[in-house]
Amino acid sequence: MAQLTASVQLASMIVMNEAFTQPLDLTGSTVGLICIVIFILAYALVMAEEFTLLRKSKPVIIAAGAIWAIIAWTYQNYPGLEALPEKAIRHNLLEYTELMLFLLAAMTYINAMQERNVFEALRSRLVNAGFGFRALFWITGILAFFISPIADNLTTALLMCAVVLAVGGDNNRFVLLASINIVVAANAGGAFSPFGDITTLMVWQKGIVEFGDFFVLFIPSVVNYLVPAIFMHFAVPNEKPQVDRESVPMKRGARRIIMLFLATIATAVSFHNFLHLPPVIGMLTGLGYLKVFGYYLKVTHKNAMPCMDSNSTDPEVGDVVPFDVFRHVARAEWDTLLFFYGVVLCVGGLGFLGYLALASDIMYTQWGATNANIAVGLLSAVIDNIPVMFAVLTMLPDMSQGQWLLVTLTAGVGGSLLSIGSAAGVALMGQARGKYTFFGHLKWAPVIALGYAASILVHLWLNADLFS
Repeated sequence: MAQLTASVQLASMIVMNEAFTQPLDLTGSTVGLICIVIFILAYALVMAEEFTLLRKSKPVIIAAGAIWAIIAWTYQNYPGLEALPEKAIRHNLLEYTELMLFLLAAMTYINAMQERNVFEALRSRLVNAGFGFRALFWITGILAFFISPIADNLTTALLMCAVVLAVGGDNNRFVLLASINIVVAANAGGAFSPFGDITTLMVWQKGIVEFGDFFVLFIPSVVNYLVPAIFMHFAVPNEKPQVDRESVPMKRGARRIIMLFLATIATAVSFHNFLHLPPVIGMLTGLGYLKVFGYYLKVTHKNAMPCMDSNSTDPEVGDVVPFDVFRHVARAEWDTLLFFYGVVLCVGGLGFLGYLALASDIMYTQWGATNANIAVGLLSAVIDNIPVMFAVLTMLPDMSQGQWLLVTLTAGVGGSLLSIGSAAGVALMGQARGKYTFFGHLKWAPVIALGYAASILVHLWLNADLFS
């Protein structure tokens, strides 16, 4: 009898211990509502960045600190649960750190290629080729589609927009249509590659979709780009622009840096697929390739410019200041990286309060996975796709491979529906100010939505075996 009593007591203690390790459901509490209001206010400031000129990272960083401070203070009133917020926030920090270091390595390579005139050389060749407006419309769109999976959709969009502005001149109609085309193409191209968008990178690093499996989204992505492009083609002026011819050569080491970037991607994929290590380890190893090559450029710099004095430059060699990889690290998009920190911790905090479990139940249980994933894409047209995708990954609904690929596709291309729905669109509104506008993009939203719907239908049909 004593043994039976002891067993019952032990079982009760185990149950109580397990209950105490679960976070509280505070979705209906005052604390939860305050945290929701803080997040909404912070994100309202993010969406108003174009008008306030307040960098988007600032409000979300403050909101993240405020939300977790409120959570931690609340848990002090529950003995035995005080340590739960710390454990949760450490988990969120680990997820952020992996993605931040991965992106930092990739951004450093992109900055190095920009400094070596890789993108400027491409731009000058396109400008000097003598194409008409309609040909340039397709060339810049197709290049944006195929460059964004390797670089990223923001850098790709800015590069192609520079070409459009250089040849478009005062032809605002061409600049508008070409800019819309570039945004759609860059977002569509980034959807079928782990390197094309932060959302695809998040899904890959989470281990939900393997590297090679993303490429089944290639044809749906092509459809997403081609449908609106075909409609817009007939509105592009059938003229040939007059441009000032210029030649921009690549600087010394540019081609080798491109090869090192491709080797870095291969290293990250190999570390993940064959060694079962986080991809970020491969990317940081690849950053080491660039640092060693930067050292080589530095020590051989004087030998490469024997006929130059200390006050001259040669465009094919570079500035008299030797190549310094740390300058490219410093020039990374730190506002984006810190914005991502704020988003991860804000969404993580709301998930800890119970809101993501509630949203998951409504969307993925009541609506169904397909409807929910389509809604995710529509939501990403208004709210940045990073918090939307991180919320889905935190919910971690039980879905088939086909559904995970569907939400990857919709989160990636849904931002094309509005000019404010993606980083590429927001950046181009600034770069082509007055020519590419919110309302100019909105006029073509119906055909972009048609492409969005067509890409989903193609995925559901073409990859039907992945939904079982």
